[in-house]
Amino acid sequence: MISQQVKVQNKIGLHARPASMLVTAADKYQSQITIWNGDRSGNAKSMINLLALRVKMNDVITIQADGIDEKEAVAALTELVESKFGEE
Repeated sequence: MISQQVKVQNKIGLHARPASMLVTAADKYQSQITIWNGDRSGNAKSMINLLALRVKMNDVITIQADGIDEKEAVAALTELVESKFGEE
């Protein structure tokens, strides 16, 4: 199991579009992927779970993966968050 912390920098936080992008990216991996926002966690492959985390701009989330492709999964999702989900 590995994890990486990353700061959410897009203005609206983890709303529907970026949550959908995270789910799509997470679905490409076999590993179990969990996103943490403080003491709340959600399955990265579930849109409802991600929206329930109420991630806002400047929140530091933890992306955690466990499985055969965990390193690739965490790297890809971290890169997506750091890209501000394509928002400027």
